[in-house]
Parts: sequence; C-alpha cells; structure tokens
Amino acid sequence: MSRLPIIVGFGGINPAGRSSNHHGYRRLVYGALPESSQYKTLASIAALTGKLKKSASGWQDEHGQIVSPESYLNAHSEELLGNTLIRELGDNLFDPQRIYHQNSAALSAADDSALSFRIKTKNLSSPLPSNWDVVQQDEKFSLVTIAGDLEVMLPAYRKSKVNSAGQLPSGFMPGELYASRNHPRGLQLSVFAASDALNSLGIDWDTVRQRVAPDQISVYAGSGLGQMDYHGNGGLLQARLLGKKVSSKQLALGYAEMPADFINAYLLGNLGTTGTSVAACATFLYNLRQGIKDIQSGASRVVVVGTSEAPLTPEVFEGFATMGALADDESLRRLDKLNKDQKIDLRRACRPFGDNVGFTLAESAQVIVLFDDELTLELGATVYGAANDVFINADGFKKSIASPGLGNYLSMAKAAAATQNIIGPEGLKHRSYVQSHGTGTPQNRQTESKVLDDTAKRFGISNWPITAVKSFLGHSLASSAGDQIMATLGFWNEGILPGILTVEQIADDVTASAIDFKLQHLNLGNKAMDATIINSKGFGGNNASASILAPHIVTGMLSKRHGSKAMTAYSKLNEQIQASAELAETHAMNGVNQIIYKFDNNVLAGENLSDGEQELTVDGIDTPVSLAVANPYSDMCD
Repeated sequence: MSRLPIIVGFGGINPAGRSSNHHGYRRLVYGALPESSQYKTLASIAALTGKLKKSASGWQDEHGQIVSPESYLNAHSEELLGNTLIRELGDNLFDPQRIYHQNSAALSAADDSALSFRIKTKNLSSPLPSNWDVVQQDEKFSLVTIAGDLEVMLPAYRKSKVNSAGQLPSGFMPGELYASRNHPRGLQLSVFAASDALNSLGIDWDTVRQRVAPDQISVYAGSGLGQMDYHGNGGLLQARLLGKKVSSKQLALGYAEMPADFINAYLLGNLGTTGTSVAACATFLYNLRQGIKDIQSGASRVVVVGTSEAPLTPEVFEGFATMGALADDESLRRLDKLNKDQKIDLRRACRPFGDNVGFTLAESAQVIVLFDDELTLELGATVYGAANDVFINADGFKKSIASPGLGNYLSMAKAAAATQNIIGPEGLKHRSYVQSHGTGTPQNRQTESKVLDDTAKRFGISNWPITAVKSFLGHSLASSAGDQIMATLGFWNEGILPGILTVEQIADDVTASAIDFKLQHLNLGNKAMDATIINSKGFGGNNASASILAPHIVTGMLSKRHGSKAMTAYSKLNEQIQASAELAETHAMNGVNQIIYKFDNNVLAGENLSDGEQELTVDGIDTPVSLAVANPYSDMCD
C-alpha cells in the first residue's frame, strides 16, 4: 500500500510576489478578484517590498512616515501592480543600456617611431612579450618600448537587445533579510522560499523533527544553470579577466545543488537524503518525482522539494538571445508592426500559443513540503493538494539538441492515465485541466499544442482547458513548473482559472481540435476541478508531466483509507495548525521579517551519535535511525 504524498506547505517568490497564502497567484488574477482580495494582494506586495510596515507607533511607509494603509494602497495601487510580473528590465540587477564588455584592438605608433609608454612595474605582463623592451625608470615605474603592434582589450559598453523580463517585485531585496555574506542571488532566493514554505506549515519544524527519524526527511532542491551572478559561477569565470581575484566562495556556492545544501545546513538541520536533478526547464518536476517516490515507498515521511533560478544576468540574456530563443525588442516591434518611435508593450512580451517571437526570461524560487498521509493526520497539517505522480521521458534520437521529440507525448499520456486512475474517466474529461509549459516561442506553440491535443483525443476529451502562467511570469527555467504548481494551488483556493491575457487569438499553426486555450480569467469555483496536469519541456529532451490532485479529492481519499474517526480528530488538530499559520501570515503582512537562517547552529559531530547495532540515536532528536536495512538480494546470498 503506497503512502500518499500530500502538499502540506508551500512558499516562494517570483515576479507575482510571495507564494504562500496564495498571494502570488492572486496577483495573476487580480482583475477578476473581489475588492477585498485585491486589497489583500496590494498589501502583500507593499509588505514584501518594504513599502508598508507596522510598528509600535502605527503603519509606516518606506520613508518612515505614519500613514493610513488603506489610503496608501489606494494612492499607490498602480505603482505596486506595475512593479510586478513581466516588465521593463532594470531593478538594480544591471543596466541593460550600459553592459560592460571588452573590445580587442591592435595599437600602433602614430608615426615611424616605436610605440612606448610608462607603466607601474608591478603591472607588467608576465612573462614579457618578446617584442617588449623594458627599462626600469625608478622604484615604481618602467618604460616600455614595443616593436610592432600592441594587442589590447579596450573597455566598452553595449545595449541589451532584450529589455523585458519577469523580475521579482521592485524593492524586494532578499539579501538584506538575513546575513547573506555575499551569497549568490539564487541562494538568497532559496533561503526566502524555504522560509516562506516552512512558515506556511503552521507547525514548528522541531515538532516535525521529533516525530520523524532523521533519515526519513529528504530535500531535493536545485537550479538548472547554477548560480550565475558575480558571487557564484559568473564571478568565478569573470574575475581574472576583469583584473580581480577569484574568491573562495564563488566556485563552492556556484553548484547547482547548493539550494538543497543551504536548506539542509541553515534552515532544517537535515540529516536525511538530499540532492537535485538537473533537467533544464523540467528540474522542479524531476525533483518532485524523487520526493514522490520516497514517500510512496516509505523511504521518507517528509520531503522538501524546490528550485531556485536567478538567471537575469547579461551573459544568460546574451546566450539565449544568440540562440534566437528570447523575445527581443526588435522582433516584438516587427510582430506588432510598430515604427521606431512607438513604444513596445514589454508587459506583453510573452504570448504563449499566440503569434509570438520568443520566451521571456524570469527569476523565481519555489518550495513545497510533502508529508505522507499518516503524518499529515497525526500532526493535523493542512491539505493543499497531493502529488499523485510525475512521469519523465526523453525524446529519443534527435535532429538537434534543441529540436522536439516524442518524449512529451509519453509523459503527458501517462500523467493523464494516472489522473484518470484517481478521478475516473468522466473526471478526467470534465473536471481536469492542464497547466501548459507555454513558453511563448513559435516552436513551443506548435509542438506542445500537438502533444496536448493528441493526449486529449486519446482519452476522449473534447474541450480540455489549457492555461499558461508564463504569460504573466515569464520563464524561470528550473523553477517554471514550481510557478505552475503555485498557480494551481491558488486556483483550488480562489476558484479563478488564470487566462492567457497577453494573447488576443490563438496562432494559425496551433493544433486545438480537442483542447481549449483559456484567453480570459474564468471564475469556476474552487471545487470545479479535481486535478491538474503540470507539463514541462526541458531543453535537450527532458520531458516531465505531473498529476496533481485537488484538496477536496485528497480529503476524500484520506477518509476512505483512515476512516471518519481519524478524520474528525484530524479536523480538530488542523484548526490549531491553521491558527498558527495565520499568525505567521499576519506577521508577514505587517512587514515583519520571518527569514529562517541558522548559521553555525547546533552543529553535530560523531560524539552526538549514540552507539548501537540496531539503531542510532542523534542527540536532541527523539526518533532513532533504524539500522534494520532490508536485503533486496537475500535470495542471492548465503
């Protein structure tokens, strides 16, 4: 009997805002929200970005002035909303109008004389070029005379061809929320996202640790590109070329699995399984699959799954732009038939399944917490949904590494079949929908639409609803499926299905005989859908499709397995958990920093481990680690 992986906590940060309590989701459907929910959305953005904070003397704005929150939010609503989602590139990441680079050049003398110059002796090339003649002039300087040309690199600046991106809300500074010590931005986001998810639990983490053996907690979290800014791999590769020194942290903190390492070492004190799968844009679902398998098998009872991607650096932009993958300004101008004096609508840069020219790069970190069904009931954890299964398939032989293949047909078909196993054929046909990968590229609109349409027809579906949240958020690469899951959890809370608002009509080359792309928000109710299929297509042929179950379906499954008596006891416990989670939410809405970061905290060594042949006990943790390891090859051994 497999244990059910239940989503009991979630958190993160992306261009829509904070994920917990569905704030980021509400920003996506802001125009369809009632006024009270719109107010809550604005208040969340203001608290997150330091615009509003509650103090002992009252509410203060970013200048420390006492204000009425209602008046402030009404007066600054357009500014707060405008500083979220896809928008013009900026926000102190780098200046897209002035990107530093170097031009190679050959310098020669202006006349027939030799080229010469003075230079500090300590700055001389080593070894000296063969055509250099060096004469020491004094203690500090030398005179260099060159026979022929001098090869040099001259500082220069260029303008970015791409000026749209899915950026975190303006003013959100994750590195200022804790002692970040020059951490790469992706790791700063990891700390925030994991803290947000843990705070959403409503259960103190020490309580979880005492109920579960140390080796039954897993963390699968990482990034696709690694940490690419100057504090990570970016600086490792740039430093010497910029005349600077490589730091001791750049290589170490640049690893792709470092988000998991940070969560283990500085938030959870985790001793269990850890790591990440790296699968380009499908990374989140690859990690989720590992978590699902751990819980289904009983290897783990608690799993933290996440990704963090901070790719908004000049080099990453240039790499994707050179591939022709990004929606650059000139392509958007041609698409919209604008002349050079007309302004491009950068907020509509990403147009999944419509006439489009490329994807929009974004940053995001997303984390979910999974419990098995028994632990969920035992601790009274809130049920936000369940991760039914994830299916992964490669593309087989390919024409090029970026070309489409067969894998996504297989992963989608299996995800649909797994969903049908739970909610039945009629449920799949009429009470499920798809969160598409929907990147906004011409190739994706053709290939993914064929996959989704083929899957729908294969299961007798005639009008399968399709959404694409990258139209709001952009493409956060490894974290993109995490963004999709957060939007799904929000839909099950609010009941509004996000439409693809950046597209006026579906492109002519899109296949849509059995699927229905939703171009407007739809208020369906929070129990209108029983399941969602999250689709993800990663560069290189990494295809993953996930079956995610709605909370009302999960509650029914729990009742069937554990009985009404257990569910009654669970409901009473959950009231306390929800009250605790609401208190954490109140703190966040008041602008109180709730980052969890425990540097050099309760560090354990060998002397903190008890001796034993059958089990090991860790100091401070009640539940021991069992050494009764099963032998799967007993039939082959004496």
